Amino acid sequence: MSKYINVAVVGATGYIGLELIKLLTKHPKVKIKNICAQSNIGKPMYKFDSSLKKKSLPKITNLASINFDNIDIIFTALPNGEAQKISKKLTSKNKLIDLSADFRLESSKNYKKWYNTTHKSKNLIKHSIYSIPELIDIKLDKFKIIACPGCYPTSIQLPLVPIIKKRLINTKNIIIDSKSGYSGAGKNLFKKFKFKNIYESISAYGVSSHRHLAEIDQQLKKISKSKIEVQFTPHLSPMFRGILSTIYVNLNKNITARKIYKYLKKYYKNKHFIKFAKFNTPIGTGDIMHTNFCKISVCNDRIKNKAIILSTIDNLIKGGSGQAMQNMNLLCGFNEQMGFK
Repeated sequence: MSKYINVAVVGATGYIGLELIKLLTKHPKVKIKNICAQSNIGKPMYKFDSSLKKKSLPKITNLASINFDNIDIIFTALPNGEAQKISKKLTSKNKLIDLSADFRLESSKNYKKWYNTTHKSKNLIKHSIYSIPELIDIKLDKFKIIACPGCYPTSIQLPLVPIIKKRLINTKNIIIDSKSGYSGAGKNLFKKFKFKNIYESISAYGVSSHRHLAEIDQQLKKISKSKIEVQFTPHLSPMFRGILSTIYVNLNKNITARKIYKYLKKYYKNKHFIKFAKFNTPIGTGDIMHTNFCKISVCNDRIKNKAIILSTIDNLIKGGSGQAMQNMNLLCGFNEQMGFK
């Protein structure tokens, strides 16, 4: 990669695409060459967010306007299935950072099972990598495509992966209750939940069948030496942004909640974007709103040999655009915090 990178953002007017544009404009090594969307062609980005009015940005165009030979990194913040089509246009010069589910699953059969459609770019799955920056230990520049994890799986894996690897918990009965702001359902929210008053109620959805279970199962099974059984129920909450995951775990022999807490703090001691509450302290989405941080708390359960882990992120940043830019920094050899300050 050259000293400066030229990027294109495809799907720029969605919630995550817009947040990504706002982050990239603050990055000292990025030049935004193309901003693409399926509609609003010719409009400036400040029409969607007034904070962008003084930024020098190209107007919205369609995908056909991109000269792939002049682009280093393409970000796709699109509905599932679209990045597969774009991946076929990549040249030897390009890398793709995708925020959909298109390259999160390592098996095209598994993708079809969970997304009910055939993967259109099967041959490129082997050239992709699933990357939570704090957990990845492989150099990203070896891969053509970087798959950014889903928002729920990010909040869940950050506290769970280290303690499963260390065999601190029983992996056969992990219960996860996650609550998300309604921005997580995208701008077509009212079509999906047209019979619900989302501003005044909380609704469970995707009970035992949410698609994010596919990547949660995949990633946890990869690092566990024993069988993984996860129960996961997401809830749509009457707030715009943020995720709070409450994770109930059974402790292995001679392990306490405080030992879990101390181990996680040690594991993440050099990871800037992971924060911890004091032991046994409740946390909430307001603690990390509009940031790229994940905040974790570990609490005692009143029942012996159990613990409750709390994890909160901003679904649009750490669970989306911020994680994408963090992966870009790792890919390009930049300081991981670059663009966030």
